[in-house]
This record gives sequence, C-alpha cells and structure tokens, in this order.
Amino acid sequence: MQKKERFKNVFEWFEKHVSIVSTELHYKNPYQLLVAVILSAQCTDKRVNTITPAFFERFPTVEDLAKAEVNDIYQLISSCSYPNNKSKNLSGMAKMLVTFFNSVVPSDVELMQNLPGVGRKTANVVASVIYNKPTLAVDTHVFRVSARIGLSENAKTPLETELQLIKNIPKKQLPNAHHWLILHGRYTCVARKPKCNICGLTEWCKYYQNFKNEI
Repeated sequence: MQKKERFKNVFEWFEKHVSIVSTELHYKNPYQLLVAVILSAQCTDKRVNTITPAFFERFPTVEDLAKAEVNDIYQLISSCSYPNNKSKNLSGMAKMLVTFFNSVVPSDVELMQNLPGVGRKTANVVASVIYNKPTLAVDTHVFRVSARIGLSENAKTPLETELQLIKNIPKKQLPNAHHWLILHGRYTCVARKPKCNICGLTEWCKYYQNFKNEI
C-alpha cells in the first residue's frame, strides 16, 4: 500500500467515525491551557483535571501566578508528577509571560518554547488548540500509533515523526489529527496490547497486517 493511500484512508476514517475531538484537559483560556499542558507532562489528563480547579481559584490570572511563591505553587500541584520542577517552571513561565509578552500567551511555536517548562510538544498543543495553527504535537501516544499504523517510518524522535506527519496530513485536518491519534493511542492502540479486535483501522495498519495471525 502506498503511503499516500494509507494516510488518506486512515484520516478519512477518523473524520467519519471520530468527527468531534478536543483536548481532554479542562481550560477556559490560553493561560489555563498552557498551565494544564505543562502539568500534563508524564501525568494523566485525569489527574491534571483534579488539580487545576483549586489552582485556578488560587491563581486566576497569569499575573497572580507570577506573584506566587514557588512553595505555594508546589502545595497545589504536589499530587502531580515532578511537582518540584513543575512548580519552578510554572513560576518562571508566568513571570516571563508578564515581563516579556504583556501577559499574553504567544501563538508562535518557537517563541513559546522560550518559556520555562514549555517544550515543542507543549507549544504545539497550545498553538493548535488555541490558535488553530497547522502544527501537530507528538507525545508518546502519537509516536507509538504513527509507527504502528505506518504513518511514520524509521522515526527515532518525536520531531522526526512530527515532520513526517505534517508533510502528509492535509492542513485542514491537522488540528484534529493530534487529538485523533492521541485518543486512539490512549483507548484503542494501547502500549502493551493494542485492541485490534475493536479497531477500525486494521485494513490499513502495518502492525495488524504483520501480526494478525498472532493477535
């Protein structure tokens, strides 16, 4: 099967069967999404969503967060993974946004990565979800699913996967593609034992075609 055909069929399937998608993180504005995505690193969205209500009640604006003591931030996110580093990053991020960006989360992916705690994946999520930019964040789910299906080939890093996906996915589908692949990896194409018996993509999936007799 040609790569172009695989991409076309896979994303047409997603568009037909999983048409409405969005991040599972709860947020009301760019500041809140940025905080939530920073917290979500090596942590589940479900856990982050239990932390952020109290966090945003205490720090409703980026200016409030910029004034906060790191220890006060830590107390609110201590149940999250790596709370020490994330507390420092959230404090630094807020201070930089206030000082250099007039308290506005930038839409540019490269600029966003200057903020403490913001890597390429985080910047791509915010740019796509908030600003509808043609970017695609690659987390562990997207990295795994893309390789299994055959959307990415011989990609050793998330960036290599990202560049291959962006090259082959129509721009109009990119905002949804990130969510489609994440949700597929989170609930169907899981890490240890993919649920091929309930997957609608097996016809075009390299993993399934190679191992269907063993599944």
